[in-house]
Amino acid sequence: MTDALIYIVEDDPTVSRLIRATLDKYAFRSECFDSGAALLRRLAQQTPAVCLLDLGLPDMDGLDLLQQIRNRHAFGLLILTGRGDTYDRVMGLELGADDYMVKPFEPRELIARVRSILRRYQPAPAIAAGKPRLAEFAGWRFDTATHELSAPDGSTDTLSLAEATLLRTLLERPNQILSREQLLDGRNLDALDRSIDLRVSRLRKRLEENPQHARLIKTVYGAGYLFCAEVSWR
Repeated sequence: MTDALIYIVEDDPTVSRLIRATLDKYAFRSECFDSGAALLRRLAQQTPAVCLLDLGLPDMDGLDLLQQIRNRHAFGLLILTGRGDTYDRVMGLELGADDYMVKPFEPRELIARVRSILRRYQPAPAIAAGKPRLAEFAGWRFDTATHELSAPDGSTDTLSLAEATLLRTLLERPNQILSREQLLDGRNLDALDRSIDLRVSRLRKRLEENPQHARLIKTVYGAGYLFCAEVSWR
């Protein structure tokens, strides 16, 4: 992880230098951009492992930029911004950001969150001989190697990395209550962090006939989530 390339999209040069110095201290490579247009030009040449994105950019709205990125690329995205509004946090996560931090930030927490995102985007290890990779449940089939999800009617779709990681975690421990922290790599969550809830919501839309009355992924209020199905692996 330590040699990973990190893009910093920040129009305040003081903040940009602080972030870059923090990443340098932990041996990450980084490049800085002071506008959305500059980032998009660079993405046409090379993509990073993780992008740290400020929402208050001089040439475009950060949420619009985030949507453009997610429509074209699959790398880690951490929103790092002075906007503390709940709407921006929720919209950022809905549009595909992996995490959200509000300035001012604690450097060690920034590094911890970058590392957490990098772990999620590590390529899956080769499937060992005899190790199950296909999960079947309630008429569905999920291939953990390709992230392909097959519905009972035979239609197929490919999950995003975040959705596939969440589904695999649920499938590996069916009929057990899993806390939000367990579903997010053990990271402690503050009271306003709804990122895992938004991911569960997106997964429900794929699996449930009526996401408002979920039958497979149930909410256990005050405790977490429960995957209610028998799962067979092969």
